[in-house]
Amino acid sequence: MTETLGAPERGDEDAHLADLGYTSDFKRSMSFWGNFSLGFTYLSPVVGVYSLFAFAVGSGGPASIWAVVIAAVGQLLVALVFGEVVSQFPVTGGIYPWTRRLWGRRWAWMSGWIYMIALVVTIASVSYGAGPYLAMLLGITPSATVTVTCAIGLIIVVTLLNLGGTKLLARLAFFGFAAELIGALAVGGWLLLTERHHDVGVIFTSAGVQGDGSYLPAFLAAALLGVYLYYGFEACGDVAEEVKNPRTQIPKSMRMTIYVGGIASFFIVFALMLAVPDFGAVMSGADADPVTTILRNAFGTVGFRVVLAIVLISFFSCALSLQAAASRLVYSYARDHMMPGSALLSRFSPKRAVPPYALLFAALVPILIILGSIASADALTRIVSFASLGIYLAFMMVVVASLRARLKGWRPSGPFNLGSWGLVVTVVALIYQFAAAANMAWPRTPDAAWYDNWIVLLSAGLVVAVGLVYMFIARPYLRRDAPYGDAIPAGISARR
Repeated sequence: MTETLGAPERGDEDAHLADLGYTSDFKRSMSFWGNFSLGFTYLSPVVGVYSLFAFAVGSGGPASIWAVVIAAVGQLLVALVFGEVVSQFPVTGGIYPWTRRLWGRRWAWMSGWIYMIALVVTIASVSYGAGPYLAMLLGITPSATVTVTCAIGLIIVVTLLNLGGTKLLARLAFFGFAAELIGALAVGGWLLLTERHHDVGVIFTSAGVQGDGSYLPAFLAAALLGVYLYYGFEACGDVAEEVKNPRTQIPKSMRMTIYVGGIASFFIVFALMLAVPDFGAVMSGADADPVTTILRNAFGTVGFRVVLAIVLISFFSCALSLQAAASRLVYSYARDHMMPGSALLSRFSPKRAVPPYALLFAALVPILIILGSIASADALTRIVSFASLGIYLAFMMVVVASLRARLKGWRPSGPFNLGSWGLVVTVVALIYQFAAAANMAWPRTPDAAWYDNWIVLLSAGLVVAVGLVYMFIARPYLRRDAPYGDAIPAGISARR
């Protein structure tokens, strides 16, 4: 792995961007720390762990903690692949422009479509998930109406803040990162000091969750804790045209997101696991919310509210970063006339240095999804089921495009590259992605209706099918002759 250090002037980065076929109105005001904080708050260990801890323990017992480590290693390989690509193609929008340069227009259109839908659904999911915590903090009895109201309020607030521009986004992301990391360390440390019910050896046991059968199916189900945790690092590349020295800084930010996010996630899960009063109660469903049980026992009424405030900061900063990433993708997509309403969605505010209508799109669509839950909570569940698998599918499309381009002669030419290890890392990253996606889609509710048992795969199939129908009928990928497929050297491509 090689990485050339240095700090090119803005003119050098703009000249490189011009060589790639684009001029940018964004301001390069985001530092390494702002860029890393954006990825970290999107990944958000607190949001991921607190949302999925009960499921992981109930499915796989204490040993499910090791899924956090396995997923971190797998996604680090993906981040290395992404780092090579963004180092050569530091264009706003991330996954869409990367696949456009590595493969071509149709592959890029589909990857952008899948990623866009996954992002707006994830914004809705994270905002909706914040509702009960806000209700508890305010002393309001959680209900569907309260949750919907809180979720929409959260989206409105983050939209107004995102309209403030790149500098404000970077500052808020850094504040969210610092608050979440310090809060996670403080809460985890206190739990280890005052609320330990088990010794360290418990994380090497299943607590009998598998019954008389094999532990592997139980662990694979619980492994969704790790699978759902580690994305967000790609957001570092979504804002490439706003980052100083992006060709060097963004690959570093992506790796740092996995390093720090992985350590923080493991520490949080470790502290919670040793603090679970009764694993049997969690596995049986008698204790359906062990995180709340643990935190109430450890901190009391007042301390619990302080912890809730930290959790809400994590949800808030996660939604902020998610919306920023989604808006940049929508803007990049629209800048190449890839979607309906491109003329409006590609408009840029010189005063704020952000795409305002792309931001509004990344607010209105999640709000509509959340409002749909009033009519049918099941409908929201089915829509949200697609979110994580959709992001993994979009990731896979980048890794597949990278592997194909490499086999056809592409040699990454950015300051960051993996050298002779590039092919091996790409192949192993792809294997991990396929395994993780298959684990997410695997049906695990045989007693439910067939469509509920296969809901994740069905929702993904529906999104892909709608995208394919629109792509082949409207042919949006032909609307602008922006550069594509140029990662592979022309002479080599012609010979093959």
